[in-house]
This record gives sequence, structure tokens and C-alpha cells, in this order.
Amino acid sequence: MPTVPSSPTPAAARLRHRRNARTLTPGQLANFRKAITAAQGINDDRGYQAWAGIHGLPLPIFCTHNSPLFLPWHRAYLYFFEKALQDRVPGVTLPWWNWTMRHDEGIPKAYTVAKDPQGEPNPLRSSPIQPAGRDPGGPARTNRQPGRDGAPPLPTLAQVKDVLELTDFMDFQTQAEDLHNGVHVSVGGTMGSVGSSAYDPLFWAHHAMIDRIWRLWQLKHPGSGPPASLLNRALAPFPMTVRDTLDMDSLGYDYAVTTAATAGTA
Repeated sequence: MPTVPSSPTPAAARLRHRRNARTLTPGQLANFRKAITAAQGINDDRGYQAWAGIHGLPLPIFCTHNSPLFLPWHRAYLYFFEKALQDRVPGVTLPWWNWTMRHDEGIPKAYTVAKDPQGEPNPLRSSPIQPAGRDPGGPARTNRQPGRDGAPPLPTLAQVKDVLELTDFMDFQTQAEDLHNGVHVSVGGTMGSVGSSAYDPLFWAHHAMIDRIWRLWQLKHPGSGPPASLLNRALAPFPMTVRDTLDMDSLGYDYAVTTAATAGTA
């Protein structure tokens, strides 16, 4: 398991913005691929395999599903993984996959092409899975099966809008998790397994989208949030409580509408 900082990193003076994976500039995409490649090349507890293993396999499984901690835990997970990538390439942020748009394209091309513009293998297409991270009989590399027979469609913008109208946090979280589950099932392959899903680089873009939906809900319903009884709950193995995840300004990041570092709610 990676070495997690003993406390959240103090926020930078300027917010960093996570951007839509489909509209990254060539430079932004190149830097992100460089960070993922560097992380995948580290075999100790700073590396990609260690971070992916927090979510599922190897045991213990830390991820929270069907739990009142689902959104806060995954926000903490993305936050610290992003910090680990910034140790490799300063300034990079996690892109988000808006699976409600461009259904004809499905998964963004940045995550499906075999090689980058320089002819190097695309680290976002797949990742090795360490032996201890494989489901019994599972593959040594991540794979996807979108469009297979029986695969459900990706969630729609209308579904997201309906979820954003919910005023109670617990109702919102439950419905947001249902959308989240549908994407995992739609992509299939190793993304369809709790044990192996975080090894797929697409996992992080998907969960950044879920975190973005929570951010949009926070902006739409100011002052609403988890019940007081949850605020001091720890989000193991991260040195954060639910309360620590609620103010994104204090975490130092937000979601951009465009590739420019501008705030937005759409």
C-alpha cells in the first residue's frame, strides 16, 4: 500500500482545475500521460500499482460502496492519487470523463488509442495488474468490453440532472452511486470488478466525473451536505474525515468548463 501523507497537503494559492478528458490540449494530455507512465514505472509504494490496490485487491479492500461514505471516501482517494501524480509531473490534474456526452464515441479517444503522437504506447489504454491485485483467474492487464451484448447504455445528461435536483444528501449519494455503478457495468472487463477496476486508467476519469457531479450538487444546494453524524468519520487509509472533503477550495482544486483554468458549474 502506498505511503499516504499524515495530513492533507495545504492548498496552493491558486486553484488547480480538472478538465474534460475530451478537450485536453495536446500539452495537457502529454503531461498527464507522462505522469501516468512515470507512476506505472515505479514498483514501490509510490507507484501506480500500490495506489490502484487501495481500492480493491490486494486485501484489505478499502473502497466504500453501498455506504454513507461513498462520495467522501472516493474524493479523498482521488485527491491523494492526484498528489502522487503531481510528484511525478508538477501541475497535472485528473481529467474527467463526461460519459453523458458523445455517446457515439463512448470512451474518450485519449484512453483508447494504442499509441501517443510520438509513437509510444498509450499508458491510458491499459495497465498491468500486479499478481496480488488480480481476481482469481483474472488477466494480467486491464481490459474493457463496451458494446458487448447486454451491456447497458451509459447514463444520460437527463439522468444526471434528475440526480442533481435531489435535496437530501443521502438520497443524492445513493442515486449518484447508481449512475456510477452503471458506468462500471457498461465498460465491463476489469472495470466491472471492484477488485481490479482501479488498475484501469479510465477508472480515475470516471470517478473524477462522479466527484464533479457532487461538486455541482454542492453548488446547487449550498449548505447541504452529509448528516452531522458522519462528519467526523475517518476515511481509512487516508488521514481525512468526511468533514475534510467538503470544501474543495481548501483541497486546492475545482472543475473547469474548458481547457482554460476557469471555474464553472456546467
